[in-house]
Amino acid sequence: MARTAEVYRKTGETEIKVKMNLDGQGENKITTQVFFLNHMLDLFSRHGLFDLEVDGKGDIEVDFHHLVEDVGIVLGQAFLKALGNKEGIKRYGTFYVPMDEALAFCSVDISGRPYIYFDAEFSRDKVGEFDVELVKEFFVAFANNARITIHLEVVRGENTHHMIEALFKAFGRALREAVAFDPREKGVPSTKGVL
Repeated sequence: MARTAEVYRKTGETEIKVKMNLDGQGENKITTQVFFLNHMLDLFSRHGLFDLEVDGKGDIEVDFHHLVEDVGIVLGQAFLKALGNKEGIKRYGTFYVPMDEALAFCSVDISGRPYIYFDAEFSRDKVGEFDVELVKEFFVAFANNARITIHLEVVRGENTHHMIEALFKAFGRALREAVAFDPREKGVPSTKGVL
């Protein structure tokens, strides 16, 4: 059965449509008004091998906050929907990604319990026009709506772009590992029987 989903969300601040295929090739078409976010989602898609379409518009004349957070919400909802009953998945994924001088770590648990630990100190407040504080907002929104546990950490780094890029790559790789099927797992990987 295909693990795909489409989610559409429209509010007074944003309008977002996401299509996601967990078993893709990393092909994507990402068009939001936040170009740095487009770049990060391209990396996430490619390294997670998730086929992804994201079309997002919002009140960016205010700032990028609403659009970035709402893309995280809708992407998290699409991820949860695409997962289906979660039978046979590995559940856990952990990955370190170096990006030149930067090193980032991500560990995920497809637990049914939203939680995020985020530890990153960036050397700048902005990358281009993008407020780096929105990186955490995106991941919080994703975790809450996908109902997963995410631990993200920048272990070291100097260049803010490199640090954020390493986080998104590590996130994609860790999720790719967690959603992969384990041929020995016959049901839901939990003693509770549900995730």
